[in-house]
This record gives sequence, C-alpha cells and structure tokens, in this order.
Amino acid sequence: MPDFRCGARHDVPPAGNRSRITGVRADMTTIGLIGSGNIGSTVARLAVAAGHDVVLSNSRGPQTLQDLVSELGPKARAATPAEAAAAGDIVVVTVPLRAYQDVPVQPLAGKVVIDTNNYYPDRDGVIDALEDGSTTTGELLQQHLPQAHVVKGFNNIWFEHLRSLARPAGSADRSALPIAGDDAAAKQAVTELLDSLGFDAVDAGPLAENRRTQRDTPVYVRPYGTHGVVAGTPAGAQVIRELLAAADATAA
Repeated sequence: MPDFRCGARHDVPPAGNRSRITGVRADMTTIGLIGSGNIGSTVARLAVAAGHDVVLSNSRGPQTLQDLVSELGPKARAATPAEAAAAGDIVVVTVPLRAYQDVPVQPLAGKVVIDTNNYYPDRDGVIDALEDGSTTTGELLQQHLPQAHVVKGFNNIWFEHLRSLARPAGSADRSALPIAGDDAAAKQAVTELLDSLGFDAVDAGPLAENRRTQRDTPVYVRPYGTHGVVAGTPAGAQVIRELLAAADATAA
C-alpha cells in the first residue's frame, strides 16, 4: 500500500537531486500551457491570480487565444505549443489524450510537466495498453517525453470546481488534489505550485499510481461535489487519501 502523503515538506529530495529540475520554486514560475481549454484556461486564471506569468497555446494558433489573453492581462501571452513548452518553468499538458504524441519533446527536456489527461475511448479511440491495464495515461506521456519529469495532476476535478474551490493556505475548507510521479523534486515543485493556486497536494506515489486518480475511480470528480453545480464541496487531504486507498477495493 503506498504511503499517501500530503503537504509541501514530506518528500523534499537532497539538494543534488533538486538541482536537475528546472523551475522548482513555484513563487518564481512561468507556467506554460499546452492546451487552453476548460482545465488549461482555469489553471491560467488561478496562476495569474497567484502572480505567475502564463504562456498559453493550443492546436489552432495563438491568434485564437487573444480574448483569453486580454482577459488575463499583462501576465499572459499566447504562443505556439513549442514556444509555451520552451517558456514554461513548469508546463501543463492539457490536451485530449489522443493528441499526446503531438506534444513537443525537445523543449520539455529536463522540465516538470503536469499531465492532466484522462482516457475516454469514445473520444480518444481504443488504446490497448490502457484497456489491459499494462500502463497508465501518465506513463504514456512520460514515454513520449523521456527527458521530462511528468507528474499527474488536475485530472480528477471538474474545471468549475477547480476554479471555485481554490482557498488560501491554512483555510479550514481547503481542498486537496492528488498527484503522482516518479521524481520527488518534480512532485515537490508541483506541490508548491498547487499551494500557490489554492490547493493542498496528496502524494499518490509513483507515476504508475495515477491509475488511482483516473476516470471512474473513487477520487474522480465526485469528492468535490456534483458535476454541474459550480459551487462545489471542499474535499480535504484526509478525504483524498482515503479515496486513493479505496481504489484498491473498487478495482475490477
């Protein structure tokens, strides 16, 4: 059973390990976004509100993002996916899973990459390795980005709840989001970023454990309230830890 940990200090690696990660200080971070749909634009809004710079991109070109950039103000700009990847200290990949192989590889080498993907066969086509359980969505992206440090995150919450449930650090009704990854320094960077955006983090373990946060697991969407009800319901770290553990009992 993995040790589901929470907080910004539980798995800080030695300094030698941290040195190979770019952008580990969330308070001095430019967020690159590859994909600017519901989750991407919500992360961008939270990031700008927290004082981060954001570089947005999508598959249709920077010109299609001008309204969002204007809304976000001077801390936001639009770019191509390769430019957003190069500019970001931490990069959020938030495209449909079917497009994960279009994510630029070289600009993401050495960077922390947050993967928000979920697998929907009706949208993405049938992926045999996911159907038979031999891999996970996060591991697919890590295989595509062999020199990046992929951390699964933002994939288990409806975008409106992501927006409405953000709270300052120390709030009694602060919600937590699960993360999973193979690099402790990368998870630390994401934990600090989530903290700045208004959420605690619960460490679900290595990247393979993102199976516990995927579609149809106990921690997927429902802990934060009813889909379609914008206000949402806070779900703290203990609730998320228990639901991650419950994935074993509910697995087929």
